[in-house]
Amino acid sequence: MITLTTAATKQITRYLAKRGKGAGIRIGVKTTGCSGLAYVLEYIGKYEADVGVINFAQDKFAVIVDKNDLPYLNGMIIDFVRQGLNEGFEFKNPNERDRCGCGESFRI
Repeated sequence: MITLTTAATKQITRYLAKRGKGAGIRIGVKTTGCSGLAYVLEYIGKYEADVGVINFAQDKFAVIVDKNDLPYLNGMIIDFVRQGLNEGFEFKNPNERDRCGCGESFRI
């Protein structure tokens, strides 16, 4: 299960409305960085049912996760935070063992 905070849900809804199109977001992991894995979040234009993905539907959009990535992401909470002039999505993943010093990659 993937959970989005109210702030993350509002940001995604706002961005999709600004674009004027979109079905939701896709969340996954990729191999990179000094710790091995990094989060990937992308907006998707259209969602078509696929046996290779799981749809954690929200009220106004889909949250798509590839079945191969779910073991890395299961139980994760996604938040949208603002700190000073910076803003962005924050991933709180109970499966993480540690992160690299720059915070861009993690290890399970």
